[in-house]
Amino acid sequence: MKTVINFVITLAAVTLFAACGNPQKTETADAHEGHNHAAGEGHGAATEGSASTVSLKDDKLNAVYQHYVHLTNALVKGDVAEAKVAANAIELGSKELTNGAALATLVAKIGSAADIDAQRVVFAELSTDFIERVKASGLNSGEVYVEYCPMALNDKGASWLSNQKEIKNPYFGESMLTCGDIKETISK
Repeated sequence: MKTVINFVITLAAVTLFAACGNPQKTETADAHEGHNHAAGEGHGAATEGSASTVSLKDDKLNAVYQHYVHLTNALVKGDVAEAKVAANAIELGSKELTNGAALATLVAKIGSAADIDAQRVVFAELSTDFIERVKASGLNSGEVYVEYCPMALNDKGASWLSNQKEIKNPYFGESMLTCGDIKETISK
C-alpha cells in the first residue's frame, strides 16, 4: 500500500510540474483557423491574430495569402493532410498572380510530399517567395511579421510570415513551438 501511495504522489508531482512548466495554452482549435470567411457564413467574428485581420493591397495575393496562413497553421500542428489542402488552394490561387508559375511549382511539391519534414523544407522556399510578394504588395490594414528560426533546416535557418507576434514555429511544430524571433514587421 505504501508503494502505491508513493507512486501516486510521485505521479501527481510529475504531472503538476509538467503542467506548470508548459507555457502553451490548451484551447480547442477552430477547424477553420487560417481561413478568411466572409461574415454571415456561420462563423464568429475574426479573432486577433487571424488571417482576416490582415489585408494586403493586392486583392489576388490577399486571397492566396489567407491559404498561406492556413498552410503555416497546418505545419505548426504537424498535419500533413491539412497542409496538402492548403497547398492545393495556394496552387489554384497562384494562377491568378503575376509570376504565379514559380509559386504553383513550389506548392505542388508540398501537395505531393509524403511527410511533414519534406513539406517543411519546401515551405522555406515558399515563405521566401511570399515575403517578397507581401512586401511588394503592401498592406491596407494589420501587421505581418517576418519570423525567423535559426535552427530550421538543419541549422541553416528559415523565415516565415505570421499575423501574430507570438512565435508558432512551422518548421518544428510542437517539438520547438516557440523557437524563433521576429526579424521584421510589415505594416501599412
